[in-house]
Amino acid sequence: MKFKTHLTQAMAAAAIFAGSQASAMDEITVAYFQEWPMPFEYAKVKGTYDEEMGIKVNWRAFGSGTEMSAAMASGDVHLAVSQGVPPFVVAASSGQDLQIVDVAVSYADNDNCVVAEGLEIDKTNAGELAGKKVAVPLGTAAHYGFLKQMSHFGVDVGSLEVVNMNPPEGAAAIAQGSVDMFCGWGGSLRRAKEYGNVLLTGDEKTDLGILVFDVTSAPADFVAENGDLVAKFLKVTADANAMWADESNQAEMLPVIAQDAGMDETATMETISTFKFPTVEAQLSEAWLGGNAATFMKGVADVFVEAGSIDSALDTYENTVNIGPLEAAHGM
Repeated sequence: MKFKTHLTQAMAAAAIFAGSQASAMDEITVAYFQEWPMPFEYAKVKGTYDEEMGIKVNWRAFGSGTEMSAAMASGDVHLAVSQGVPPFVVAASSGQDLQIVDVAVSYADNDNCVVAEGLEIDKTNAGELAGKKVAVPLGTAAHYGFLKQMSHFGVDVGSLEVVNMNPPEGAAAIAQGSVDMFCGWGGSLRRAKEYGNVLLTGDEKTDLGILVFDVTSAPADFVAENGDLVAKFLKVTADANAMWADESNQAEMLPVIAQDAGMDETATMETISTFKFPTVEAQLSEAWLGGNAATFMKGVADVFVEAGSIDSALDTYENTVNIGPLEAAHGM
C-alpha cells in the first residue's frame, strides 16, 4: 500500500540520524497500566529494556489511555504500552501527532460492560437500560464498545446518564450501587462482574465487529528522531511475548508479571489467558498494521463523531500507523 511505502521511506531517512539522536538520550519514560498483566512486564522487571536499549527506562502507571495521550502531548511520556485504539483515535482526530508502532494485545473478553444484578437485565431485555446511570471512561476502548453495544440493542445513549469514571472508580460505584452499569477492563472488570453480568461475550462482540485491541503508541517526532531506539523497544517486547507463548516459560514468568501488575497469580493467569499477543509477522500483515488497523480506526472515529464524542474525524488514519520500527525490529 502507498502509505506503507511512504512511512518506510520516512523511517529510512530518519535512520540516518536516529543513532545520534538516541545516543543523546540517557533515559525515556514509558506509560503502562497496572492490573493489566502482559509479558513485557517480565522484561521490565528483569531490566531487559534498559540493557538492550542502552538507556534507563522509567515506567509510569496511568489510569486510562486518554491520560496517556495527555502525558505524551506534554512531553512527559515518550512511549505508551497498551493504549486503547479509541483514546488514540480521539487524540489523533483532535490533531495530536501520534503514531501506532505495534499491536500490544487483543482482548475481546477483557473489556466489557456489566449490568447490576438487581436490574435483571441481559441481552434479551437490554432495552430496559433506558434512563439508567452508566460509569464509562470516556474516549477509551470501553467507551467505544459501550456505544456499539447500545447501538446494537437500540438503546438511545441520550436516554442514559453517562458518568465519566476510570475503571477502578466505576467498579467501586457498581459495587456500592451508585451506578446501574459499569464499562471497563482488567481487574476492575473482574470486580464488577461480582455485582452483575455482561450483556455480550467477547465472541459475540467480535461477531458484531466490535474489535478490542491496544497498541504501543508514541509522538511522531519521537519516533522520527529515535527510530532505532523504538525498534529495540519493540524487539524486547516481541521477545517477551514469544517467551510467554511457550508454556514451559510461564511458571517462571507468572510470579514476576503478577507482582509487577499488582495482582495475585490466580487473577493474573485468569486475565492474561484471555489475551492474545500477535506475532510481529501477524502485526505487519494486512489483517493488522498492514491495512486493517487504519480502516478500523476510521470506523471508530466515525462512531465517535456520530455520538458527539469528538467534533470530526480525519479523512484517513493511514498516516497514524508507522510500521518502520516494527519492520526494523523484525530484522534484529
